Amino acid sequence: MTRAMSGCEPARKKSRFIRHDGASYMWLGYSVFYFVEPIMRHDGRFWLQCMGVYAIFLALYVAYVEVENDRVRLALLAGMFALGVAMTPVNDGAISFMFYTAAMLPFSRVPVPVVFGLILADSAVLIAMGGVLHHRYMSFSLSAFMMIVVGGGNIMLAQQRRAGMALNAAQEENAALAAVAERERIARDLHDVLGHTLSVIVLKAELAGRLMGIDDARAKAEIDDVERTARTALAEVREAIGGYRTRGLSAEVEQARRTLDAAGVRLLCETQPPTLRPNDETVLSLAVREAVTNIVRHAHATRCTMQFQTTGDGYNLLLVEDDGNNMSGREGNGLRGMRERVQALGGRFRVERDRGTRLVIELPAFQVGEAFQVGEG
Repeated sequence: MTRAMSGCEPARKKSRFIRHDGASYMWLGYSVFYFVEPIMRHDGRFWLQCMGVYAIFLALYVAYVEVENDRVRLALLAGMFALGVAMTPVNDGAISFMFYTAAMLPFSRVPVPVVFGLILADSAVLIAMGGVLHHRYMSFSLSAFMMIVVGGGNIMLAQQRRAGMALNAAQEENAALAAVAERERIARDLHDVLGHTLSVIVLKAELAGRLMGIDDARAKAEIDDVERTARTALAEVREAIGGYRTRGLSAEVEQARRTLDAAGVRLLCETQPPTLRPNDETVLSLAVREAVTNIVRHAHATRCTMQFQTTGDGYNLLLVEDDGNNMSGREGNGLRGMRERVQALGGRFRVERDRGTRLVIELPAFQVGEAFQVGEG
């Protein structure tokens, strides 16, 4: 009887240590010791008696392997132990039934101290039986010692398997959370990328329509720009799915100027976009894009002001303000995604609506550069 008997632990859908694939029955091979004495005695009636008891043991073992209720399985182990106690005075090989009990106990849902105590009690019963059967005292004591070794070894093995199961469960949970986070990221980025780009396409298409018959050359230029913008949108969608990276905050501010210019909105930016960590720059670039998209779609503004500042408490601030008449208090998907990105970096986000709309984003630890003026439309 060795630590390998731990494999007799049956598989469970969630809590079992070993997936049940038939290997659990392999450990029945250790019960061969039960048949040593019947073979030596050559007694037919003794054989029948031992086979009847072994049939009961097999029934308990099979039930233990197949059942999933922990209380029932503990009761089955108690039955195996009782069977060993009852049969050992007749057949020393029945000690193997008690070994099975000690080997299986560590894999039950019982606290480790209780399991170890039960194994010690199992061994103590065996030693006591050896004391009653004086001529077997030494062999029973040795068997009791081996029982403690097997049970104690399986306790450590069971703890390792529990730790492994907990680690696997944690890894599966982390993978599931990562998948959810990735889906949310793609949804936010696609909203920001497509929302902004489609707004630009609509504006330029409307402008080209108004220019047709008045300034055909400029109308054609706007249509060509619509085509280029659409191709850029396709590339950005692919980037968003694979892991979105902006073109840079300065490029985004310049694109914002062109977009607002097409919508008849003048952009004033009196400070230079700072040098940022990649994640911070991505968040602010997408914030600029979403803010400009909202201004074009909803604000009916004539002027937009953009500023980069450093606050007194160590945060660096992006402010986007328009003079439009957007009075909606509802936060849509774009603003919600923007808020989530900012808060994920430990930043602060707020939207103020009074005369127009003021968007304020504060992120820690980015540097503000020298002031500059973005050209007017």
